[in-house]
Amino acid sequence: LLLPAAAAAMYKQWIPNTNFETSSNWDKGRVPCARDVVHFEKDKVVSVFVRSPHALTDMYLPLNGEFVLAAGAEFTAFDGSWDPGCDSGGTVRFADAEQHSWFDPTLWQDVFPSGELRPSGRVFSVDEERVPCRYDDVIFPAGTSFRVNTDSSQQVIHLRSISVMGQALSTPESWAGYLQGPSFPLQFHGNGTLQVAGTGCPDKSGCACGNAPDGPRICAALLRASGQQCPVPVCQSPLQPLGHCCGVCGAIVNLDFTPDFDLQKYQDRLVQELLSQPKYTGVQMAISKVHKAQTFLGIVSRSSTPLIQIVLIDDRAGAQTGTAAEQLAAHIMEDVAQHGEALGISSGKMEVATGSTLSGQRGSHTVSRITAGTVMGLLFGLMFLGGILFLYRKGKLR
Repeated sequence: LLLPAAAAAMYKQWIPNTNFETSSNWDKGRVPCARDVVHFEKDKVVSVFVRSPHALTDMYLPLNGEFVLAAGAEFTAFDGSWDPGCDSGGTVRFADAEQHSWFDPTLWQDVFPSGELRPSGRVFSVDEERVPCRYDDVIFPAGTSFRVNTDSSQQVIHLRSISVMGQALSTPESWAGYLQGPSFPLQFHGNGTLQVAGTGCPDKSGCACGNAPDGPRICAALLRASGQQCPVPVCQSPLQPLGHCCGVCGAIVNLDFTPDFDLQKYQDRLVQELLSQPKYTGVQMAISKVHKAQTFLGIVSRSSTPLIQIVLIDDRAGAQTGTAAEQLAAHIMEDVAQHGEALGISSGKMEVATGSTLSGQRGSHTVSRITAGTVMGLLFGLMFLGGILFLYRKGKLR
């Protein structure tokens, strides 16, 4: 299995384009031909890449936009000669490109640095990580135009690099220069400011994606694309992974780690030694560092705890749903119990949700001693209740 380095950047490529020759960019579902009248809405800002020559009867242009012409591309006036496939002309309107959102997971795909599509395998990403993370490289394919809405709950959207029109912008200086160019405001709009750092994740234990503040925006876009609601899970009590929009059947393993933990090496270990075993065929895994909000007495605090989240799902059906994922999770916990100290793992916790709605089950299992924080929390709770009881007996409280 070929996997990206866990602590290294991923390459994510933007899918939609605003090319003239893309049929879906026109209201009639076809590219305009010689007898057509082409309409661009006058108040819609757009950048349009043109690959080839076109003869047209007429064309209404936007007040603010650009045409990027490839070598040999041109527009000419229709001379009235017969054009095969264009017997009857009409009005063809360019589609609205304003609705494409940066935080829509369905508009991104994982690719190799060359731009070649990365095949889907046994490792997947939770929904927040399907959108470019702060140390990812973003590719807008060469020979395409685009327009993307960067509205965000964050003032700055951090990235490692951006490639536009075949030009790699991997330093703050090169990106600042592009921001001053004429194409930038035609390609990007919205309140989120893109910022290129040019550096990867500095922590061998991995870096959190950074898209949590825009989680609701990501889920809204994802659910809008799938019909406004999550699929109904088969299991009775589905699990809710951090960074994922919908509940899943299977298992989640959360790991606490030490400074010696290496996420890339650990992911390779899981894939090569456990996930690749024949009995786990059909199991998929997502693994990443996440931040879990801390709670005390049911109250969520502003602080959070970093942990390694492993999400396991499988292709089993009916009463067997999630059982293979549960078996792999138990295998991971056994491995942690035996080798956790050497791997830089201090403790692990497993949750499962398997079976059909008629035979669903959910449980959790923790390996390791109770942490000092838990002990202190219990002691504080007992002291608090003891204080209340003392004041009650003294008549201070009724």
